Amino acid sequence: MTGELKSKIDRLWDAFWSGGISNPLEVIEQITYLMFIRRIDILEQAKENRARRTGRPVENPIFTENDQVLRWSVFVNESPANMLTEVRDRVFPWLRDLGGDGSTYAHHMKDARFTITTSNLLAKAVDMINGIDMGDRDTKGDLYEYMLSKIATAGQNGQFRTPRHIIQLMVEMMAPQPGDEICDPACGTAGFLVASAEYVERTHREALFAPAQRQHFNESMFHGFDFDRTMLRIGSMNMLLHSVENPDIRYRDSLAQSAAGEADRYSLILANPPFAGSLDHDETAADLRKVVKSKKTELLFLVLFLRLLKPGGRAAVIVPDGVLFGSSNAHKELRKLLVEGHKLDAVVKLPGGVFKPYAGVSTAVLFFTKTNSGGTDSVWFYDVTADGWSLDDKRTPLLGDDKLGPLVRDGVLSRDEHAKNNLPDVLTRWRRRNGSEQDRARTERSFCVPREDIAAQGYDLSLSRYKETVHEEVEMRAPGSIMDELARIEAEIQQGMSDLKGMLE
Repeated sequence: MTGELKSKIDRLWDAFWSGGISNPLEVIEQITYLMFIRRIDILEQAKENRARRTGRPVENPIFTENDQVLRWSVFVNESPANMLTEVRDRVFPWLRDLGGDGSTYAHHMKDARFTITTSNLLAKAVDMINGIDMGDRDTKGDLYEYMLSKIATAGQNGQFRTPRHIIQLMVEMMAPQPGDEICDPACGTAGFLVASAEYVERTHREALFAPAQRQHFNESMFHGFDFDRTMLRIGSMNMLLHSVENPDIRYRDSLAQSAAGEADRYSLILANPPFAGSLDHDETAADLRKVVKSKKTELLFLVLFLRLLKPGGRAAVIVPDGVLFGSSNAHKELRKLLVEGHKLDAVVKLPGGVFKPYAGVSTAVLFFTKTNSGGTDSVWFYDVTADGWSLDDKRTPLLGDDKLGPLVRDGVLSRDEHAKNNLPDVLTRWRRRNGSEQDRARTERSFCVPREDIAAQGYDLSLSRYKETVHEEVEMRAPGSIMDELARIEAEIQQGMSDLKGMLE
């Protein structure tokens, strides 16, 4: 993003705060609605241009003849006061009823509420959005990511956002393929789905030229569930701005009994499910309760992921440290299930400050494959101590932009740079986990542990259980030798003082 566009967003953000809208989610939501309204007008213009070229009527018009005054290109030319009246009293009621194309965006807009109350604020928002090239996927996507990053500074709202560089690391490690069906059952702003779409477009661009493959990408590759309707609207628009036309973004309490009908459907799950939550035991899906007798959401979500995955399906999931070493029967049985019933691939320990400033919880990422028949030979561990940002509440970048994240320019970091950002090394060593990583000592940052060793430790998955400390050997000198050395030094000092005195005389 250009500094000019960032400055525009910052000024608009300040204008919302001054206008009485201080909740960052509400700010993003209002900007989302306006961007959606503009996009509808752009789509209609494309249909009209096509109709003029072919000499045929406009196909499936979005706006009727009576609705033409509701178009973005019309009301933006009104005075600020008239624009506010038009958008509030006519455009938004029309928008809530819009559902003709059957898309998830239109569906989620049914609950849209327009909360901009001053003409000055609306005029500033419209002016900024008018300055965005809506045909440039990178510009649209970067703008939205920049707005979403502001959630991280919003205290209690931070739980909705996983740091983008952690998402990128997990996606790069899982390497989504064009034929995958990818699911995040606690999708929030759809960060994992967006990063997966970006990865597939970057690494499999030619495959997406095929019409059937492109249709799969747009309509059946990405699935996200949440029970916060604001998150669904923001997540849907985030996908739209990253060129996924109609993803499956749905309202759903993923752990509820009513959501129990999608077993064995997805080939890849990427998620950061809610931590430290408890549910009404009777409302939780019965088949989940059979596997793990617990109300803890972090355990129930792991069981859910195993249920949703196809055999051979893979998952990368952020969990609180307690999942790795918790001593309850539910914790132990779940870890044993991952190791003995399926294939636990890796445990990547994250530093404690990753989710600051809004949470200091220690976390790890579990990587596993659903097999229903075991298959864990060894588990790869990596101890991440630095992710490129300071681990205090400020989360200040420690390196330049080209040295942050899992993918760095030229692919190489110096020793000092690596000490500030371990993520490129995580990705490199992950790709060697079945080769040279098998021979690394447990004193290293990464190493492999055989399944038998993990079973012998009661399926404890905490890295500290297996990592060994380097004991540096120190040569001890005899006391007499040390005294002789001190006497020699003292004699040299005395001789020096004597020589200096002679020179002065």
